[in-house]
Amino acid sequence: MNHSFLLSLLIYLPILVGLASLNPRLLVLAVPFLLYVALGIWEKAPPVQLNARRTLSPNRLFQGEPVQVTLSFTNTGGDLADLLVEDLLPDGLAVVEGDPRLLLSLASGESAEIVYTIVGQRGLHTLPGPQITASDSLGLFRHSHQLKLPSLLFILPVVHKVPAIAIRPRRVRVYPGQIPARRGGSGVEFFGVREYQPGDPLRWINHRAGARYEQTLFVNDFEQERAVDVGLILDVRESTNLLAGSGSLLEQTIDATVTLADAFLSYGNRVGLFLYGGAIDWTFPGSGKVQRERILRALARAKMERSQVFDKLSHLPTRLFPVRSQLVLISPLQPEDLDDIVSLRARGYELLLVTPDAITFEMKTLAASRHSQLAARLAQLERGHLLRSLGRAGIDIFEWDVETPFHQVAHRALGRTRLRSQSL
Repeated sequence: MNHSFLLSLLIYLPILVGLASLNPRLLVLAVPFLLYVALGIWEKAPPVQLNARRTLSPNRLFQGEPVQVTLSFTNTGGDLADLLVEDLLPDGLAVVEGDPRLLLSLASGESAEIVYTIVGQRGLHTLPGPQITASDSLGLFRHSHQLKLPSLLFILPVVHKVPAIAIRPRRVRVYPGQIPARRGGSGVEFFGVREYQPGDPLRWINHRAGARYEQTLFVNDFEQERAVDVGLILDVRESTNLLAGSGSLLEQTIDATVTLADAFLSYGNRVGLFLYGGAIDWTFPGSGKVQRERILRALARAKMERSQVFDKLSHLPTRLFPVRSQLVLISPLQPEDLDDIVSLRARGYELLLVTPDAITFEMKTLAASRHSQLAARLAQLERGHLLRSLGRAGIDIFEWDVETPFHQVAHRALGRTRLRSQSL
């Protein structure tokens, strides 16, 4: 029952009954409560005037790392006998140490602080201002308001290191890198034999080839290694990303995208990221640490989306990607995606498909039964046909079981010269 309503009832009920029955003794019962109200009015809390400051250490971190929050405030108004300060937290953040609430008495000019530790899920989190509630010592009158003190906390997905990814797009850049360029020059891998030219190192001379010709020297030629343009396409469509229990396929594909982006950027390539499935979210291609941070921030805010326009891969804006560059599609796939993915390959793009095993992921959350096993078997046959059709179209395919983290299987599978259709 509301405190004010109960107090009003205890005051007015004896008065009304006393007046109705003409019994003055009943009127006396209301006197203690009237004195209680009078004392509360006398000690009514002054208006709350606080100067507050919140510090996050750090305010940019990776998922799973703790953040220490310090909320300091100073009373610039009158004495506050009963003050409750509660630092509000948005969804996705949880307290692991300390308490974001503090109940205290705060004299004029006095300061206090709240220190606690939180962890959170990936994303951009906005901490609102703290909730302030002040009341008199009797708890009779209270008023509350929220301070305007927003703070931003950026939680990035965790980056796992893997070796170089085996890709060979038809178009390379002029800058040196780690991708074979199908051109002779300085490199590591043998490419062919050509005539000696002034300035060629003597250690390149191929004596066996020159033994046939008395007047001509031949040298070994090596394949150049250059940087390339890589376009990462992350499928965030709600129709493809399953939710099973507390897990989501989107979290698995985000982890794979982070790993791939870091691997490509580490070897000097220019990488762009497109989140496909909702509003256009395009991270313009770039290289280096700045581009790595841009991609991490874009993946931190990624979420499942629904759009009638981008419900199918046929509306993928391919003009964003240079012709004959390397595309990497990270998606659980739908059966109707076959023609759209094949058309990307037909336009001259080298395509690597990274797809989690969605059927096994969903089956682990269902009760074992004859009907569920039969349904899973039919779905596996359909998915197997889809992957084989994509493989025959010249698309490199990498499928993995999400029970094993992506980076643990990528380091030994994606480093091979040709992938084609693999499943781990």
